[in-house]
This record gives sequence, C-alpha cells and structure tokens, in this order.
Amino acid sequence: MTLSVDLFFSFRSPYSYLALPKTLKLVEEYDLAVNLRPVYPIAVRVPGFFKKASPQFARYIVLDSRRVAEHEGIPFRFPRPDPIVQDMTTLEIAAEQPYIHRLTRLAAMAQLDGRSLAFTDAIARVLWDGSVKGWNEGDHLARAAEKAGFDLAAMDAAISADPDRYEQVITENEKDHAASGHWGVPTFAFENEPFFGQDRIDLLVWRLQSKGLTKK
Repeated sequence: MTLSVDLFFSFRSPYSYLALPKTLKLVEEYDLAVNLRPVYPIAVRVPGFFKKASPQFARYIVLDSRRVAEHEGIPFRFPRPDPIVQDMTTLEIAAEQPYIHRLTRLAAMAQLDGRSLAFTDAIARVLWDGSVKGWNEGDHLARAAEKAGFDLAAMDAAISADPDRYEQVITENEKDHAASGHWGVPTFAFENEPFFGQDRIDLLVWRLQSKGLTKK
C-alpha cells in the first residue's frame, strides 16, 4: 500500500529547498507519495515575527543553512532578489508581495494538478542554487517549469483569471499546516504527526517503516 505524506513548503525557506533532494530520493526509492503543499512564509503569515525574534535568529539561519548545503553537497545561494519584499534594516514587510504571491500560487496550481513536488523542485532550484542572476527576470522560471512539464505563461494566465481559487488552496494548506502541530517549514505530516525540518527526514522514514513503508 502506498503511504502518503504532506510536505508544507515555503519558497523563502532555505531548509525547504534543502529538503527537496532527500524528498525526491524518498519518492524514487520507496512506495511513497509526497503531497507538497505550498504555504506563505512566516514573514507573510505573521508580519511581526522577525521583529519579535532574537537578532541572532536570522544570522544563525544564514550560517546554518549554508553549512547544511555544503555538508550535503547541494548548490546553494540565497535568492536574488529575496522572494519576500522586506526592509532588512527595519524588518518591515511590504504590503505588496508580487514575488511570493506568484510563486506560491503557481505551486498551488501544480498541487491541484497533482505534480507540485516536481514543479516546486524545478522552480526552487532557479531561486536557490546560485546558477542565475535575477531569477525573476528573463525566461529562467519558464524554462524550469517547462522541464517539469508545465507551461508557465498558461499558468500565470489562469491564476490571473481566478486568483481566489489558488488563494483558497493556500489557505487550506496553511490551516492543515497549523493543525499538523507545527508552524515552521519544511514540515512533513504523517497521520497527524509533524516532522519539522530537513533534518527530521530520517526520523520520518523510521516512522513510515513502522507503518509498512516498502521499497519499490
């Protein structure tokens, strides 16, 4: 029997990106379905979050995510531009968020199509692997989407025609994310049990194996 896991993912989270290679390997090796469900970053969900957090919080994430990437051999660089429009001096979050709204809605559309993991992996690489400058410019995203079997222009047009449909998907994802028992990303959820962070994938596999996970 194929087991199923939800993966709550944010395009701004370095750890979400860093979780993708192991996640794809799991799907390749095991009889497992991973339902990637995009959510907005905590900076959008909780606008005052970074103002309340210790100043060391963001600095540690930068340090740690870089060394995790180095340890795992994953190409890595923080996105340019940041998917979130935020003043990093005042930590104010802009009211208009064109990048993260577009990215998250696109992934929501891929979720409805049942192919959000493949789509998100292709797009996240453009943001995070350091191979391009200005991921939001030119045809970088379009070419990545095409490799995953998607027509980016058609997706953008469909979302523009009915943005509320995809916002509803995101809202439901965020609701279920909270109900899973954690607020951070990436969070894997299996049978109402959350596994937070890319460093909990091995623990997730252990739990899945106790429930009958088998290799392909």
